[in-house]
Amino acid sequence: MLKLLKNLKESYLSVIAIIILLCIQAEADLELPNYTSKIVNEGIQAGKGVEYIFNSGLQMLGISLISAISAVAIMLLSSRVAAKLGQIVREKVFKKVLSFSHGEFTKFSTASLITRSTNDIQQIQQLLSMMFRTLVYAPIIGIGAFVKVLSESDNSMAWIIGVAILSIVLVMGSLFMFAIPKFKKLQELIDKLNQVSREILTGLPVIRAFNKEKNEEARFEQANSNLTKVNLFVNKAMSMMMPLLMLIMNGITLLIIWIGGHGVDEGILQVGNMMAFIQYTMQIVISFLFIAMLSIILPRATVSANRIVEIIETDPSIKDNETVKLFNKEKKGLVEFKNVSFRYPDADTEILEDINFTAVPGETTAIIGSTGSGKSTIINLIPRFYDVTEGEILIDGVNIKDVSQKSLRDIIGLVPQKGVLFSGTIESNIKYSDENMSDEIMYEAAKIAQASEFIDKKDKKYKSEIAQGGNNISGGQKQRLAIARAIAKDPEIFIFDDSFSALDFKTDSKLRENLANKTANKTVIIVAQRISTILNADKIIVLEEGKIVGTGKHEELMKNNETYRQIALSQLSEEELG
Repeated sequence: MLKLLKNLKESYLSVIAIIILLCIQAEADLELPNYTSKIVNEGIQAGKGVEYIFNSGLQMLGISLISAISAVAIMLLSSRVAAKLGQIVREKVFKKVLSFSHGEFTKFSTASLITRSTNDIQQIQQLLSMMFRTLVYAPIIGIGAFVKVLSESDNSMAWIIGVAILSIVLVMGSLFMFAIPKFKKLQELIDKLNQVSREILTGLPVIRAFNKEKNEEARFEQANSNLTKVNLFVNKAMSMMMPLLMLIMNGITLLIIWIGGHGVDEGILQVGNMMAFIQYTMQIVISFLFIAMLSIILPRATVSANRIVEIIETDPSIKDNETVKLFNKEKKGLVEFKNVSFRYPDADTEILEDINFTAVPGETTAIIGSTGSGKSTIINLIPRFYDVTEGEILIDGVNIKDVSQKSLRDIIGLVPQKGVLFSGTIESNIKYSDENMSDEIMYEAAKIAQASEFIDKKDKKYKSEIAQGGNNISGGQKQRLAIARAIAKDPEIFIFDDSFSALDFKTDSKLRENLANKTANKTVIIVAQRISTILNADKIIVLEEGKIVGTGKHEELMKNNETYRQIALSQLSEEELG
């Protein structure tokens, strides 16, 4: 928690103002019982008259007004400071998440990251908006009232305050003993509910296709029910606190009146002093009530703070060296894999073993293999989404671990297997690499990617809206826009991870023909499932179980490589392949 509160340094003037206002309010509140005592003892019993009572009442009204204005100002400033802290922490969490590699995303699920960025930070904000009043005001008012009781009131009943404090501590301690362990469980169950919700909403077409709506409803209901049960347990435990504390408060009031009444009757205690004692005692009890209210929020907020700090303090497994190298311009576009092996974090076996190949500018290097052979893994290693376990990858003659991630990814145009689009317009998606890109470059990229034919049919053309995830266009259109986005970037190296799978043969053929002209002096690496996509590649790499089992052109591999031949014949006839 303290690590997060260090971010308040930007709001230190507001914090100082809050503390000053709290001291003013506390001083004002501590003076009011004194005036009550004077009005009763001197104004009524001593017979100083209506004028004295009226003047004292006006003074009380002024003090109350000061207290009220201070309270309003404190709440406004506290809310502002809490909102500012939430903004700062949210930015830090988001920036940290953007630096995460695939390994960190495996450790922290997407659902958990969303919960930590929203619900957990809200818990901190809620705590902070109350914390100043509790940590500053409650001790001042509690200690101040206790001192006033001992110095200005009849202290023969001071033992009643001890009874009140002991009762409050016992109630709060008993409740927290049962409730605190549930707070961490509560946040974990929120993660689980978010995960289930996200999976169901993302996979809705598949769920409907298999008529599994009832099963998924049951799965959601289970996650929702688990969260509800823990929430109810915590809320029931915490909801008992206020009635019990109010019972203690009212019981103490009755006890004071009972004991004080006897004192008044015996002439050893004035009525005004008894009333002041009641007010001071209530102030002491109220200070504990403030602490109790904070205690309801504190355990859950502490769990949330630890979860946020865990994100902020996690070092990305892939990061830049302190000193980075520059690319060798004489080897522009050259990609070299040297004895590369790789295994995923926490995996038992190697996904790739001893991979060696070179992709040169002006040529198309294709990678093909059966499902699970490691094709996409090779692609993910080039932009350093993962780091190799053994060996090295060189681009432009420099090990990619020795250059900055930004400069590495600046020269790569990656089209992933699943065409990912962002909410906005067709224009904003194609110009994603540079929002100041000229329209001519955008038009050319769309034309090469065969996207202009469906864009021109739309009413708003390039200003047409793209829904979240591109859900308002087809898979083929989504893929063509993703390809256009990479072409518009004009990088040294193009990487297509099975990026033509949603295209028909005619569109695929036209696209590759136009792309060949655009990438004549570029390095092109294609991962493909379809043989027809890579027939004319300058070099085809055949993968099987994470190993290279053949390299060459189509004709050579058909003659010399049985694995490639089997893949090819499973898709096309010998006449078509010829």
